[in-house]
Amino acid sequence: MKTARQNKILELVSKNEITTQEELADLLLASGYNVTQATISRDIRELGLSKMSLDGGASQKYVAVIKDETTMNDKYLNVLKTGFVSMAMAQNILVIKTVGGMAMGVAAALDGLKWNEIVGSIAGDDTIMCAIRTVDETYEVMEKLRKIIL
Repeated sequence: MKTARQNKILELVSKNEITTQEELADLLLASGYNVTQATISRDIRELGLSKMSLDGGASQKYVAVIKDETTMNDKYLNVLKTGFVSMAMAQNILVIKTVGGMAMGVAAALDGLKWNEIVGSIAGDDTIMCAIRTVDETYEVMEKLRKIIL
């Protein structure tokens, strides 16, 4: 249901000049989707919709911003290279040391790469604890990181 609704939102935004959440809700209702304002707001955030100026004027409409996957990966890799100091393994936990103040950025970069082996990361100031599914996959992640850093 959610996926179908979000696909419909992307379709509606691409075909119409939708300027408010209320307009989007009305169009969804006309398409058979009974939604609340909270649902619309959450969908807009999850889909990464932004408002763009109409003809350079004050009026704005919702648009789907498509991020270039290659550009985003390059940014993540740059953050990893810049912030990484060292790493150590503790079973299926990978502890990564970073330059002071960069742990959150490096953890966000790791999350952004969407490696299946990584369940999630917790960052402090200069240390990240990265939960990995298995011990074997921890070795794989370490090798991937070595290739990026070197």
